[in-house]
Amino acid sequence: MTTLGQDIRYGWRALRKSPGFTAVAVLVLALGIGANTAIFSVVNAVLLRPLPFDQPDRLVQLYHVPPQASFPGIPIFPVSPANFLDWRAQAHSFEGMSAYGFGHYTLTGSGQPEAIRMVAATYGFFSILHAEPLLGRVFMESEDQPGREHEVVLSYDLWRTHFAGDPAIVGKNIQLNGEAYTVIGVMRPGFQFPVFGDPDSRTQMWKPLAWSAQERAIRDDHNFGVIARLKPGITLQQAKAELDTVSNQMAQQYPKDNKGWGATAISLRDDLVGDVRPGLLILLGAVAFVLLIACANVANLVLAKTLSRRKEIAIRAALGASRRRLLQQVLAETVLLALAGGALGLIFAHYGTMFIVKFVGQQLPRAGAIGLDGWVLAFTFGISLLTGFAAGLLPALRLTRQDVSGALKQGSGRTASESGGSRMRSALVVSEVALSLMLLIGAGLLIRSLWMLRAVNPGFDANHVVTMYLSVAPKKFITPAQQIGFFDRVLERVRTLPGVQSAGVIDVLPLSGYGSHQPVQVEGRPVVAMADQPELDMRLISPGYMSAMHIPLLRGREFDDSDVVGRPGAVLISQSMAREFWPNQDPIGKRLTLYFFPDLPRVVVGVVGDVKLDTLNQTRSAAAFYLPLDQISAARGEQWQSYGMTLAVRTNTEPLNLVSAIGKAVHEVDSEVPLLQIETLQDTVDESLTQQRFTMLLLAAFAGLALLLAAIGIYSVLSYAVRRRMREIGIRMALGAQISDVLRMVVIEGMKPTLLGVVIGLAGALALGRALASVIYGVSSRDIATFGTVAVLTTAVGLLASILPALRAARVDPMKTLREE
Repeated sequence: MTTLGQDIRYGWRALRKSPGFTAVAVLVLALGIGANTAIFSVVNAVLLRPLPFDQPDRLVQLYHVPPQASFPGIPIFPVSPANFLDWRAQAHSFEGMSAYGFGHYTLTGSGQPEAIRMVAATYGFFSILHAEPLLGRVFMESEDQPGREHEVVLSYDLWRTHFAGDPAIVGKNIQLNGEAYTVIGVMRPGFQFPVFGDPDSRTQMWKPLAWSAQERAIRDDHNFGVIARLKPGITLQQAKAELDTVSNQMAQQYPKDNKGWGATAISLRDDLVGDVRPGLLILLGAVAFVLLIACANVANLVLAKTLSRRKEIAIRAALGASRRRLLQQVLAETVLLALAGGALGLIFAHYGTMFIVKFVGQQLPRAGAIGLDGWVLAFTFGISLLTGFAAGLLPALRLTRQDVSGALKQGSGRTASESGGSRMRSALVVSEVALSLMLLIGAGLLIRSLWMLRAVNPGFDANHVVTMYLSVAPKKFITPAQQIGFFDRVLERVRTLPGVQSAGVIDVLPLSGYGSHQPVQVEGRPVVAMADQPELDMRLISPGYMSAMHIPLLRGREFDDSDVVGRPGAVLISQSMAREFWPNQDPIGKRLTLYFFPDLPRVVVGVVGDVKLDTLNQTRSAAAFYLPLDQISAARGEQWQSYGMTLAVRTNTEPLNLVSAIGKAVHEVDSEVPLLQIETLQDTVDESLTQQRFTMLLLAAFAGLALLLAAIGIYSVLSYAVRRRMREIGIRMALGAQISDVLRMVVIEGMKPTLLGVVIGLAGALALGRALASVIYGVSSRDIATFGTVAVLTTAVGLLASILPALRAARVDPMKTLREE
């Protein structure tokens, strides 16, 4: 330890004597370590850190597996009430199982109405999560019954912000949707389920999910999530096998509704991070490449510095210093550099994580946990030590292998040791160029993919449209006619506002990530079971919606005021649906029956353009149909439940300028309806690309940083070579060499490792293309244009980095060199 302390102090003094070298090396390492720390903080929070529940590895989400003939490309599906109850009764792999659903409730009684994000859950929900309340209690089994569910549990954040942390809140009544609900508990700080990345989407209240006897018998309406906890000793595979067995039995027992439907269990962690894991792993790999390039760059700098000390090292070895001691001395310097780089990198990482949370936090589960915690600090310290060793090991090994007697005899000329060091520096430059080119190609593919996505026609015109969700409380309207009347009155007022061109409502806005499906039976075809009927996207719209969205009418007519209850059922179909069901025929006047509305055959009255309902990179069929809002009715005699709708308003001015007037018009109809998710339609389109844009921007930034580091590496190697060969260059010029000859000699020396790095990088990019195949759209992972452009760019940067030292070499004064000789 004494010798180590001495070497550290000596290394510190040596670094202080070379402030330029130290500053460059620390900055290069800080960029690499800071980038790795920022991305690791995200990966740690999202992928690595245990979920904030007791024994989270035993928590699973349960889903239906729909028949692929009806649902091509949709691997999992929400659960129906009756099937959930059968799973809970027959599957023995679980300690408990609870179904839950989402909704918005309107909280009144304290000023403006406030929309509350509510989760309704069956008994056992909190016990499955091993969650205890801070105040009061959670649901009892008897509260699963209709009429006894008017009780709520508050989230800690809502309790503190809306109810001022009232310690006597338990037992008090609050007004939700115009009805009294009793507060029975407050959850502890940090409890949140379901887990979302966006703080604006977090659950604020929980209430009992009380199905009526009729609702408990429904098997064909899939709208609920299911959380369960595995019994000790039961594996996920065993639970899946049991669910398969139960599903097969149910398919035989209820073939009409369950034929072809399976079930699966997914670990809660995988369910949360499945969509974001590929992008995060790509970024983690990218910053690892940046760190390797930074290590190679610093290794080059250290190698040049230590080679200038070769005689000093030889003298130390001649006086008895062991090879281990010499290695330790060189590594002590690079570790000090890396630790300083890690400290500076933490500052870069802090602002980097702030940037990530700000711009993509809503897309990441558990985004609130992203930060520089103890694990991240430990990671930074560890990676700094590793970087210090990696950057110093090759130079140290190269230096301590030199011939001591030869080094002592050598003068200031070019030595064999220096020649070997030159080859090593060139090899490091080759690796830097290859790695940076691979990153640039990855960024280029993502840039082209994003460009292709932005060029995709979503099927509507997003310009000059403002949208907002009108949250209508369940049971607010007793009959469908009451809800129809509400939205008709809202649209009547909004359409008269100055600046409004057209307006309409839809149940689920395109690109929102949600939507409903419906089995369809086409008239004239054999009647088949529901599992064999094609399931198509279904949307509920009002007259005027197509006009507001500028969705083109290709044939027939749009919905109008005549499409009301009591008139023949009308349906609009997409162009893809027309091609799939009536190829080479006129679909107008054709009839079809919807599974959930069998008593009202629908007549096709129009064909409209295809719309990207899910995502812009949607690959499954765009077959969809639209039903008129004014013809909705309670299906199968069920109790009517009202739902909110999204209002779309096309304007001839800046759309957000009309938000206040539109809100006033809505509240003139009903003052208790809150307006949520107010944004322009263009914002909706842009938000659908947030994750791709984020991955592209970061990868492009890392690739640009890598290319800069590679250019610095080429420049530093050539600058050192020119500086060591000044005598040789002067003699050449004295003997008649032209400036062009010197320029050519130095540039060729710099371009050799550059071009070799380009070739290796292209091969590596071809091999790694598969990693990007799942996140790019509309472009091949071996896109020739991207590969060629990046290769040319990298070569040009290498050429520029070579020209600057070459110009310095061309300015050598041969007479001055000869006089010094």
